[in-house]
Parts: sequence; C-alpha cells; structure tokens
Amino acid sequence: MPALPFSDTPTEPTPSSPPAQERPPACPPLRWQRELADAVRDPEELCQMLSLDPALATDARRAAGDFSLLVPRGFVARMRPGDPHDPLLLQVLPRPAERTHVAGFSADPLEEKHALASPGLVQKYAGRVLLLATGGCAINCRYCFRREFPYAESGATQAGVEAALETVAADPTIHEVILSGGDPLLLDDDRLAKLVARLEAMPHVRRLRIHSRLPIVLPSRVTDELTAILSRTRLTCVVVVHANHPAELDSTVAAAIARLADARPILLNQAVLLTGVNDSADVLTQLSERLIDLGIVPYYLHLLDRVQGTAAFEVDERSALALHEQLRTTLPGYAVPRLAREVPGEPAKVWIG
Repeated sequence: MPALPFSDTPTEPTPSSPPAQERPPACPPLRWQRELADAVRDPEELCQMLSLDPALATDARRAAGDFSLLVPRGFVARMRPGDPHDPLLLQVLPRPAERTHVAGFSADPLEEKHALASPGLVQKYAGRVLLLATGGCAINCRYCFRREFPYAESGATQAGVEAALETVAADPTIHEVILSGGDPLLLDDDRLAKLVARLEAMPHVRRLRIHSRLPIVLPSRVTDELTAILSRTRLTCVVVVHANHPAELDSTVAAAIARLADARPILLNQAVLLTGVNDSADVLTQLSERLIDLGIVPYYLHLLDRVQGTAAFEVDERSALALHEQLRTTLPGYAVPRLAREVPGEPAKVWIG
C-alpha cells in the first residue's frame, strides 16, 4: 500500500489543474476551530468575565512569561464567578509563584530530550512510542510538564512527524503508537485521518493511543468525522482524556464523550494530583464517580512532574498515599485510579503504595 502524504499543504498546480481563481474556496473553520480562535488569552478579560480583583490580572501578566494564558470560553463558563480559588481557574491563571526558583524543579523533569528515538518520536518504554503530532494545545495548564519543552527542535513539526513515521515503519518491535504533543487533536480531521492511515499501513502496529485534553476543555472537537476515523480503523484504539476535577465534566463534555463512545475506543482518564484543585478525598471520589458514569475508566492519578514553575501545585507523597487509601475504602476497585509517578530511566510508570 503506497504511503499517504501526511502533509495537506497544497502542491504546485499541474497543467491540468484549474486556474487558482476557479478553485473551490477553502472550507470554513469548524465550530471547534472557531472556539479555539476565540479562546481567552488576556488575564484582564478573564478576571472581568469572572468578576475577580483586577490585581490578579496584573499579577498573572507578570507571572506568565513565555507560557501565556490560554483557555477556551466554554471552560471558563464552568468556573465559579467571584472565586479566586476556583479549582478550574487555578489550573489556568498564571500566579507569581511560577517565577520563583525551587530546588529540584527543572525544565525537563522527565529527561525526554534524552528519550528521542528520532525527530518527533519519544521512546521510554518497550513496544510503544510517543509521537509528537503537534506542539500546540487548546489550553495552557499551569502545571504542564512540557511547558518548557523545545517542541520545534525536538521534531513536533511536519518534517518531524514524517521522520517519526519512517522510524516506526522500520522497527517491527513497535506495536503501539501514542499520539501526543501538545495535543494531537489540534490536527484537523483530514490530517489526523492521513496520519492514522499511515500507521494502519504498518503491519506490526496494532494499537493507537490518543492522549488529549480537548474532549474536556473543547468538547466540540469531537466531530462526526473524528468518531468515524476512530471507528473504521483496524487499530485497537485507546483514548486517554485528562480531567482533574468533577466540575470540568459538565453536560457539554458528557455529550462529547457519548459521541466519542460511539466509535468504541477504550476510554481512560489521567489526572494530576494538584494542591488547591483536587487534593481532597471528596473531590477525587466525585471525579472518579463522574468519570465512571460517563463511561471513562479512572486510569492514573499522577504525582506532579517537577517542571520549573509548578512547585505551588505539588502534593507530597505521604499525603498522596493517604488520599489514595481513602479512595480505596470508598470506591469500588475499578473506580480507583493507580497512584503513580514517572521516573526518568524506569522501564514503566512507578506505582506508589
């Protein structure tokens, strides 16, 4: 089967091509693309929307640095007006503590630059690889472990994706490809379909895993075409979403997850344990129960990856273990996420407890 080009960049017209002025116009942006373009990027606007003290916006502007505010309006709509400690707000609003240097926190806490198997391809564990499909996201989470990651030089580009695909095609020991980034669902459906088709053409690749926050923060991204791509692939498909608090899982997200479930992927959730956001047994219990009700298995509860600027979010391991033990005594076993941390050089995630 010939390789399908991943790029959707127009080629130069051939003699048989219609003149440029006769070509059909480009497709208008889809709803999710319009919502992403309209996302909130100004701390002052965010504080005005939520009736918050303007001083928070001033602090946020100073604290953001190169990692600016970015949050879709639909996600803002789930926040509590007037509450500077709202758990969804804390995940996105830059805070002065981000500018404080803390020992033990670094730009690349997982040493991912050393795990690059080729441009655009990270391999940490046997049999599976992580393909950097894009360097962008729909939301800038302040605790992001890749907030300092050098995407361009690491191959999260069109050329890098091509190099990554060539590496996967040449290695028969790779059975699972994980699309990551950034957020791989920032690829439009056409580009995603081409990428999946390239992977399908590799007989040794059996599973496709997609890690994405978009079904949570931008649920309109779950289009009919996206579900069609996932439902018709020969690959066993796993979609891992990322929700940290039950308030993130409103009716718009529930509807998107129902559409996504029609494609019959395995649906999992990864959460990060964050001070002020979900460091409570009650909140974590509500999160797991809401996920189960939506048909999503609580998969991992991660301890914070210690990237610089995120120390204010860290929950110590002893407290994390106590919270996890409370979950074990409250929830059925299938609803208890695995408490884990990623340690550079280890052959798998390290389970805590």
